[in-house]
Amino acid sequence: MNFEFFIANRIVKSKTAAKKISRPVIRISVGAIALGIIIMIVAMATGNGLRKEIRNKVIGFSGHIQILNYQPNPTYEQTPTDLPDSVLTHISGIPGVEYIQPFAQKAGIIKTDSLFEGALLKGVNADYHWQNLAGYITEGKAPTIGQTGYNDSILISRAIADKLSLKLNDKFSMYFVREAPKPPLLRNFYISGIYQTDFEEIDNNFLIGDIKHLQRLNKWDSTEVGGYEIFLKNDENITATNEQIRLLLPYDLDALSARQLNEQLFQWLDLFDLNIMIIIIIMIAVATINMSIALLILILERTQMVGILKALGSANGSIRRIFLINATYLILRGLFWGNLIGIGLCLLQQQFGFVKLDPTTYYVSEVSIDLNIPFLLALNGITVLICLICLILPSYLITRISPVKAIRFD
Repeated sequence: MNFEFFIANRIVKSKTAAKKISRPVIRISVGAIALGIIIMIVAMATGNGLRKEIRNKVIGFSGHIQILNYQPNPTYEQTPTDLPDSVLTHISGIPGVEYIQPFAQKAGIIKTDSLFEGALLKGVNADYHWQNLAGYITEGKAPTIGQTGYNDSILISRAIADKLSLKLNDKFSMYFVREAPKPPLLRNFYISGIYQTDFEEIDNNFLIGDIKHLQRLNKWDSTEVGGYEIFLKNDENITATNEQIRLLLPYDLDALSARQLNEQLFQWLDLFDLNIMIIIIIMIAVATINMSIALLILILERTQMVGILKALGSANGSIRRIFLINATYLILRGLFWGNLIGIGLCLLQQQFGFVKLDPTTYYVSEVSIDLNIPFLLALNGITVLICLICLILPSYLITRISPVKAIRFD
């Protein structure tokens, strides 16, 4: 066995290693590292989880990229577009593009016997990928839209249904305003499903139904739609893919990413990275300071041992490595308990969701967890590395110890 590891191992296992002064200091240092890693793991898992959940809701409802008509003054009324099959085929062939689906939307007023509420009807076709919203449907099922004929079933949000006292399978009327002096157009629907995303901008505004109703209301032909939603296989190359799509479009159409359509929301999500980084820096700094103090006390309490080792011919570097190995053991012990408790808390939250949030503020009803194993490994590795680098300076105290004085030190 290596000489430094042998001595460090004897110190760790020695029953007299933890003396009256060093025992509480070591415990505090190990506890500080454990507490720091708990806070870092929880901050990272909850921050990434919340950001991921909100992104999934936004992208799942409207896609990574949308193709829309240029509108200097955007309104709820859409200008029809009809991309040729050749352009759609080219877009589908871009690496990273998973699928494209058309949609349309139109503003209207929902009317019941005694109540009314403004809403947006989002129209989709038979090829719509309902799996993006499947996890948010709390009652009933998604509308079954066919290639032909009109389907009067609607997917309504829990927020709108509660405002209008509507339940599953209830019928209601929706009025669509036209330019004066034309009277509003009336359409009757029934509720086939109720969804809840906890995303206020979606839940308070959107119904989802058959796009053929909107084509008829707007007097569009069967190939005209309001826009196209493009879903990618991953989020890594949204900007580059968006630019490639834009080059394939005619002059009157534009491709907008989810971030461009929700700039303020994504800027708010970016703050999570900054907050997590600040927490990690503070916790590592606290752990490093505590370990530096613990190392100095360990050296002072082992002054006689240092003197004897020097008298026997041990070099300063060799003795320093003994104490750094001892400090590494304490750091790893703190990391073990910190990871055990931190990951355990995250798994409990992931399984039972006992910590709730206000969805009107955070867009989710409970704290979301995203435990990324590579991040956890990197976090532990960086903590150990930074602590050891910072402990090199206190370990130089060993070079100032005189063997003669140290052996007589009491």
